[in-house]
Amino acid sequence: MRRRVRLSQLAVCTAIAAGPVALGIAVLSGPATVAAAPSTKPTAVRTAAVAADPAGYAQLFVGAWLRSNADDAESAQARLAQSMAPDVDLPDPAAAAHSAPESVTAVRSGQRDAGAWSVTVAAQYADGRLRYYAVPVAADRAGTSFTVTGAPAVVAGPARAEVPKSPYGVTVPDGAVSSAVGEFLSAYLTGAGEVSRYLSPGVNLTAVSPAPYQAVTVQQVSAAEQAAAAAQVPADGTAVRVRAAVQARDGHGRWPLAYELALKARSGRWEVSALESGTVRDGGAR
Repeated sequence: MRRRVRLSQLAVCTAIAAGPVALGIAVLSGPATVAAAPSTKPTAVRTAAVAADPAGYAQLFVGAWLRSNADDAESAQARLAQSMAPDVDLPDPAAAAHSAPESVTAVRSGQRDAGAWSVTVAAQYADGRLRYYAVPVAADRAGTSFTVTGAPAVVAGPARAEVPKSPYGVTVPDGAVSSAVGEFLSAYLTGAGEVSRYLSPGVNLTAVSPAPYQAVTVQQVSAAEQAAAAAQVPADGTAVRVRAAVQARDGHGRWPLAYELALKARSGRWEVSALESGTVRDGGAR
């Protein structure tokens, strides 16, 4: 009996002692979760102000201004021009004057000062005449509101820029490269065959849809690398860049087109690895 009592007392003491010990183990070994106190300071967000280009606004104004007449200030074109440039007088063309321009296009714009722009707009007429107008435009800070601040000025058109020397200085004879280019462009522009069969692994290009042409003929292929002119397809992985001048035909005639392509050799054939025409360089999305 005494042994039973002692054993019972020992069990009770062990249980009491085990509680704090187990608790201590749990505290020491368990994962600690710390909740960060929310900051009372607001987060500063910096937004860069982007100046909106008013080229489209100036283009719309010149089109309305050239089609308006001071003797008919209530016409739709006159009212539009006056709403965009309240301080600009309307033209007063003679009765036998040339017709209104066929098209009006903004060709150049530049910011002269904070909120002040100058936009050059070209007006093309049916008889082949081409006139350039410089239009002063004011913009608010947000770039959401514009006003033409003065009458247009007839100016000389932009000068023609010097063209750098073409990198495609190697003439490519008829052969594997020209055949690969021709077959790819035929599938790309006429829907004749699957485009994917002419592409390098991992390259994804879709054909123009609906197909705009009925036939495509390669006129000339030039390359930037001498390997493109080799009689035999070089080793796998050899890459070349080419420019192909082609003639596309449809029901309305023949159209001269040009494409820049990148090709890569694989298993004794050339495959298109990129369609360079229309891509954006210098960090732009491609």
